[in-house]
Amino acid sequence: MKKQILIIEDEEIARRNLEYILEKEGYHVTAVDSGLKGLTLIKSRSFDLIITDYKMKKVDGLQVLEQSRKLQPYTEVILITGHATVDSAVTAMREGAYHYIAKPYQIEEVRRIIREALLKRSLQLENLALKDAMKKEVRPPFIIGNSPAMNEVKKSIAQIAKTDISVLILGESGTGKELVAKAIHNQSNRSGHEMVAFNCGSFSEELMANELFGHEKEAFTGAGKTKKGLFEFADKGTVFFDELGDMPLTMQVKILRVLQEKELMRVGGTNTVPVDLRFIAATHRDLRHEVEKGTFRQDLYYRLNVVTIQLPPLTERHGDIPLLAYHFLGKKSREMGKDIKEIDHSAMEYLIQYSWPGNIRELENVIERAVAMGTGEIIHPESLPDHITQLAIETYRITPDGKIPNLKEQEKRYIQWVLEKTNWNRSRAAEIMEIDRVSLWRKIKAFELE
Repeated sequence: MKKQILIIEDEEIARRNLEYILEKEGYHVTAVDSGLKGLTLIKSRSFDLIITDYKMKKVDGLQVLEQSRKLQPYTEVILITGHATVDSAVTAMREGAYHYIAKPYQIEEVRRIIREALLKRSLQLENLALKDAMKKEVRPPFIIGNSPAMNEVKKSIAQIAKTDISVLILGESGTGKELVAKAIHNQSNRSGHEMVAFNCGSFSEELMANELFGHEKEAFTGAGKTKKGLFEFADKGTVFFDELGDMPLTMQVKILRVLQEKELMRVGGTNTVPVDLRFIAATHRDLRHEVEKGTFRQDLYYRLNVVTIQLPPLTERHGDIPLLAYHFLGKKSREMGKDIKEIDHSAMEYLIQYSWPGNIRELENVIERAVAMGTGEIIHPESLPDHITQLAIETYRITPDGKIPNLKEQEKRYIQWVLEKTNWNRSRAAEIMEIDRVSLWRKIKAFELE
């Protein structure tokens, strides 16, 4: 398709010469003899390039430039004049002109400037189109790992994503459960709609109901207008319940109704609202045990647990640690404006040997700290936290009977070591291990360290 060029020149000979030259170059040229006529065309037609005289009666080149920037912001403008001064050139460039050419000009120079101006416009439009496509394109999150356990997870995601079945994701805190939920949503037929993530352990029951179901006007003091909840916001999309095991029993009943009836009732409302949702849930708890204890509804458990995806702790996928570490290294280096490209072999050995009770989240935090502390292009052991480098000596010592400790024994030793170093201050120990107190309490019970 020919490039569209508008010439605005009040001198007839100059206008005809330029029109002739550009048509021979293969451009589609429109030429007018006044700024007023030029503005009329700019308002009604799109141009790739505008070449305008600087000095004209009534409407001059700067006015054409000003209006074209408003009406066609990605159309480049070149000003040509026989009254060239430094001040006028500076003014033109400051106002957004691509270039300023003084008469008499060299034809080859004009050809070159026009080619460059058109190239700039093409690149701008391509960049805009790419950004727009990236906004519309829904890509699954990048799940890193080539261990057998993670390959099974990725295989399961591919198998179930296109269906509408409910999914229960199990795994310790920090293993990437929400990332898996996003991957399922983004590979599903609902990817063009919203995925809403909701942490069931972060709200009281009243706030949970208001957030999920919304409320009607005057449903309670301060409810000045009707508010839609997250369920309605995610209609035709996906709802992800994180830490599902922390949901109160009375709220479980309401969620079950939405699952079964595909409708909800806002707080303070009397009419039902239809919703079309896919449910994905995640928890670190043993929900079967919670059902037996009576703290989780059996019917909701079976409704949500159509397919289970079990995420392994990082301590069971040590072969993935270098991949994850370099992923976080690149991410954090970009965020901090640094140029750290490598992890020293000794530092990587410490990372691989460590038991990672906080899982991937802890690894990301450690790499972030190392990037912040680093000064060169390589992460050295000195940039790692002391509890990782010192622990290697303690944890990986061969036992008196000559046996090498397994991963669970290593994790137990690590937790005991941190607790001893902190004089059994659980809050401080949890902070060092970068896990929450509840997770630490569960591990202490599991390893019988009390």
